Amino acid sequence: QVASDLSRITGYQIIRLYGTDCDQVSNVLAATKESSVKLFLGIFDLAQVQKESDIISKAVNGDWSKISVISVGNEMVNQGTDPGTVIGAIGQARSALKSSGYNGAVVTVDTMVAMTDHPEICKASDFCAINCHAFFDGKTPAEKSGEFVKGWVDSIGEATGKTVVVTETGWPTQGDTNNVAVPSQSNHRAALQSIQDALPTNVIYFSAYNEMWKKNRPGTFNAEQFWGLNGDAPSS
Repeated sequence: QVASDLSRITGYQIIRLYGTDCDQVSNVLAATKESSVKLFLGIFDLAQVQKESDIISKAVNGDWSKISVISVGNEMVNQGTDPGTVIGAIGQARSALKSSGYNGAVVTVDTMVAMTDHPEICKASDFCAINCHAFFDGKTPAEKSGEFVKGWVDSIGEATGKTVVVTETGWPTQGDTNNVAVPSQSNHRAALQSIQDALPTNVIYFSAYNEMWKKNRPGTFNAEQFWGLNGDAPSS
């Protein structure tokens, strides 16, 4: 299934994973072995940093050449975790991974608002990694998505003096309208083009496929499942 799904993801330089469960790291490494694509791996659970670091180290088996970045947590401060806890987890992961031969970037990923309010989590990371979705702003139409995202990138970069990488951005194809932000196939395409025009590099688009395992909810405009760049996954 992993190989089948990844076979349709072409033309990209990097693929982002969020955790280590279900043998995803070893499966994706095997499926991308013959390609030039790099991997942005993730340690998902801050209470299991050593365990997830060990899983990653075992999967790469001494060959870190495919690994571009490893994140520690996704939107943890935005969800209420104390920034100090996140910073501690970054340090723990960096130490554990370095002892296994990894010398690449280690970051935490958070929303643009959390990163602005708590620049210390950016400064503890090797670069600022932000999830930034114009759709949730409600005041930005799809065709202005690039302007919206670039504004946040520039602002955070100026405040921290660090490179800013957008680790999630996109537009849903279905769901409820959020004021001027309307989910649709055409707006999905318009938003991606706008972002690409504004930010040709340092952007990871969300997500490869629709995520039908998620539950739609009113708080996110019943759009949780419908962000896929390639529609439904072949294995779905």
